[in-house]
This record gives sequence, C-alpha cells and structure tokens, in this order.
Amino acid sequence: MNRRKFFLSTAAAGAGALAPQVISASANNPGFHLGSVTYNLLKDFDVDTIIRVLEHAGFEGVELRTGHKHGVEPSIGPEERARVRRRFEQSKIRLVSYGTICRFQSPEAAERERQLQVAKQFVDLAHDTGAMGIKIQPMGFPDSVSREVTIQNFGASLKKLGEYGASRQVEIWMEVHGPGTSDTKVVAAIIKAAGHRNVGVCWNSNDTDLVNGSAKASFALLKPWIKSVHIGELADTSYPWRELFALLREAKYNRYTFAEVEASAEPERFLPWYRALWTELNRPVPTSDARS
Repeated sequence: MNRRKFFLSTAAAGAGALAPQVISASANNPGFHLGSVTYNLLKDFDVDTIIRVLEHAGFEGVELRTGHKHGVEPSIGPEERARVRRRFEQSKIRLVSYGTICRFQSPEAAERERQLQVAKQFVDLAHDTGAMGIKIQPMGFPDSVSREVTIQNFGASLKKLGEYGASRQVEIWMEVHGPGTSDTKVVAAIIKAAGHRNVGVCWNSNDTDLVNGSAKASFALLKPWIKSVHIGELADTSYPWRELFALLREAKYNRYTFAEVEASAEPERFLPWYRALWTELNRPVPTSDARS
C-alpha cells in the first residue's frame, strides 16, 4: 500500500479535525497539541509562510530549527525580535521552541564553554520572542574519555544552562538523540547529572525506545522529565504511535507533539492529512488494542 492510499484509508475518521482548533482535554481530545518542527518539511519557508501553512492545516505550534530560511536566529536585533513575537502572538500558531544543535559531549572544556555561550544566546532569543524553551541535541560519545565522564560533563553544562534559562523564564530540553545518547538510560543519567528543575527531555520517538515493540518501559523511565515530544512518520507502523499517545494521555501531558517528517513536494496538502491521522491515532481504544 502506498502512502497516499494509506492516508486515505486511515484518516477518514479524523477528517473533521482539519479546520484549525484549540485542543483541550475531553473524552474526544488528548489534552496535548499538534505542532511541527521546521526540519525538512518547512525548512525553505519564511515565518509568514510557516504560519499560513500551519494555520491552514490546523496545527497549533512550531519549533524553529536553526539554520533554516525563517531566519529567526540569535543574530537578529531587538526590532526584528519584537516583530517576530508580535507576528506569532497575532496568529493561531504558538512559537514554542528553538531547535538548536548545541552539544556538550566534547571532552574539551573550552569547546563545552563555547557551546554553552551559543545556547545562552538562543535562551535570550527565546525570551525576547516569547518561546517556551530551547532544544539541545546530543550526538554520541567521544572516544578519548569514558562514558561516565562524558555524562558528568554534559550534565554540568546542562545545569549551567538550566540556571541561565531559569533566570530568563526559558526551559532547556535535551533531545533523545544521537548514537549512544539516544539510549533512554543514558538520557536519564545525563538529566540526573544536571540536577536542575529547569532541564527536561525532548522525547524523539526513536527505534531505540522500543522493547519488544513497546515504548512503555522507556517512557516510564523518562516520564518525570518529558517537556516536549517529537513524532515522526505516523504512517510508519513500526513505531507504536497509538500506544505513545495513550501514554501521553495517561501522563496528563498537555504540551506539544511536533511533527518531524521528511520533506514533501506538497506540504500544504500533506499537513492536513497528517493532522487527520494524528487525530485518529489519538482516539481512545481498549487497552488491548493500544499498541496497534
């Protein structure tokens, strides 16, 4: 079955959700919201186009990835920051977060400090534009030191960033990402090493989450710290999306699930179908069927 037929066959029940609306907890709604990262799908759009396309598709939030055409970067000045903030506040789309590529796994203290200063610039940007948080992106372990040392180094940098973010009312979210650093046990160890209430986790819906096809054990391990969620290709049945959404509902998660998907030649057509499938997969079903 090709993607188009799959979406047509599974999205019908959610067709009524295509119009923009605010999701609130009820018998029919999960209590959390649908957003998108700009990575791949929206990377070539400016801010106005991102807002227009997401509003049309019924999405509610966005995470702006660094290095994309939107151009909302730490380099912009006060007037542009104010303009970006007003533009989102006047729309139906919330600017939720910034997707940085700041990483703290280097064995070199000077490099970790450099990364920390860049991350602080994103914290300032988030504060000035009204975003809730910034995402940090680990990328594996260096060979020159032990994993235990890297975990402590990463945690120490995250603690400093968490403290700075707290002073600016901006949260810090570490993505479950990278070779080795996408292991949820490693993520939990880094967050514990950071030891700061302003530092949380961005769940990334990786294959490494799964134990015998289920994400339950990994989710339970990271549940206390989950502040943001990335979701992928919902038509890919190798990941238990219905189970994940049920776990989020049970945890009373009330933030955003961000679509992080491949580029599409027709994003304005693709996104409403994604929204419809997201709505259908969020439909409560008997527990015995929750992993379908």
